[in-house]
Amino acid sequence: MPTSDHLIIFDTTLRDGEQSPGATMTKGEKLRIAKVLEKLRVDVIEAGFAIASQGDFEAIKNIAETIKDSTICSLARALDKDIDRAAEAVRPAARSRIHTFIATSPIHMKHKLQMQPDEVVEQAVRSIKRARSHVEDVEFSCEDAGRSELDFLCRVIEAAIDAGASTINIPDTVGYAIPEQFGETIKQLLNRIPNADKAIFSVHCHNDLGLAVANSLAAVSHGAGQVECTINGLGERAGNASLEEIVMAVRTRQDLYTIDTRIDTQHIVPASRLVSTITGFPVQPNKAIVGANAFAHESGIHQDGVLKHRETYEIMRAQDVGWHTNSLVLGKHSGRNAFRSRLLELGIQFDTDTELNEAFTRFKAMADLKHEIFDEDLQAIASDTRQKEDDGPFGLVCMQVCSETGVVPRARLTLTMDGTEHKVESEGSGPVDATFKAIESLVDSGCNLQLYSVNNITSGTDAQGEVTVRLERGGRIVNGVGADTDIIIASARAYIEALNLISRGAEKRHPQGADV
Repeated sequence: MPTSDHLIIFDTTLRDGEQSPGATMTKGEKLRIAKVLEKLRVDVIEAGFAIASQGDFEAIKNIAETIKDSTICSLARALDKDIDRAAEAVRPAARSRIHTFIATSPIHMKHKLQMQPDEVVEQAVRSIKRARSHVEDVEFSCEDAGRSELDFLCRVIEAAIDAGASTINIPDTVGYAIPEQFGETIKQLLNRIPNADKAIFSVHCHNDLGLAVANSLAAVSHGAGQVECTINGLGERAGNASLEEIVMAVRTRQDLYTIDTRIDTQHIVPASRLVSTITGFPVQPNKAIVGANAFAHESGIHQDGVLKHRETYEIMRAQDVGWHTNSLVLGKHSGRNAFRSRLLELGIQFDTDTELNEAFTRFKAMADLKHEIFDEDLQAIASDTRQKEDDGPFGLVCMQVCSETGVVPRARLTLTMDGTEHKVESEGSGPVDATFKAIESLVDSGCNLQLYSVNNITSGTDAQGEVTVRLERGGRIVNGVGADTDIIIASARAYIEALNLISRGAEKRHPQGADV
């Protein structure tokens, strides 16, 4: 019987999280997140969907070659080509898993698969056996289990365990379940399936009704031994169950849960910030655990109570999840070694001295502008520097923007396109609008601007602004992110990064797509 002395945390930020429109990550960005997940002591990292694209395959393989302390997993449909590709991608891992799935709900079997129940069971068994020929650790998911018939779930799961699946995942794929009902489903499956004791039961809950965490915890209360989740609750549509909320709920309420995770919670906030920076999806201030206001108190009554005894209004210590006071960390007189050491403490390591030198140059320039340099500033510098590894044809050399009361704003930019400098200028309704129009006067990308968002990285009027630009062209959506103490420069960088992502044309196909 596969058993565990702790609740297994299966992180799918790099797979399901990346299915959020605009959240596509580069191979280097995926590896950075994987390294932080390893520091978190995540048990299983679902690194991607190997057959979706060559880029996804290479990212999974790169992570498998690098990460040693977490199991590396690839998703695969119940198809031979998917399973063989997944096996090839995870082969270098110290511990590897193939996660195969097929839909089991009547609506999916009829309209998507166009298969009869007997055919679904047969294909599930065949795919598990093929996966077992490659790896010992095989997970099987009943897609849309939340809307599947209980009798059929029992049948297909029993067959899956007999075929060699050691983890059985019950996904609420469309976020349809209610906690009481979902917990009862897990209980019934464990009680009714004769060989249920030979597998660990897992849950993967979506947040369409805002109940992903509640459903996951209800499942744990009724015997689930693994939870599939993402950093910041990232994921398609309304997202997935949030890793940080699951972990801290179980740890904080040990009076109710007889099992705990092995997560090193002090890395939760740094992981949240990294994922937010890379994907361009900001964390709302009132987000549990990792939001800026999660441990803030404005009410006089609350402040008085916390000052007298913290536990009057705080059920967790902010330090336990990675919050800490980041006053001045480094200054303009700090040297390269001190800069490198602080980055290493933050889990940031550059592959080449050239990247480190470029980041250090940016740090020095920022130190001349800002009185205080925060960890968030250093993370933004590192992200901007690393973007150059995947540069496209466009680059920003310099820019000048005029914005004056009663005068139409105008932007003048010097851009590079395929290594050649071009001077462009344009008017607009504001400085940002003028900047984007100036860029488009050269590029003529044909993209639609879907989102323009500005967030301050730290506090103060001299804070870096982090700008997210979401562009769409031909059904492909990308996020560009730029950071600078000058919002207009940050906006230009974000727009240009998005254009470079579009120009590279790397396509990540949806795992549930008809043909991959």
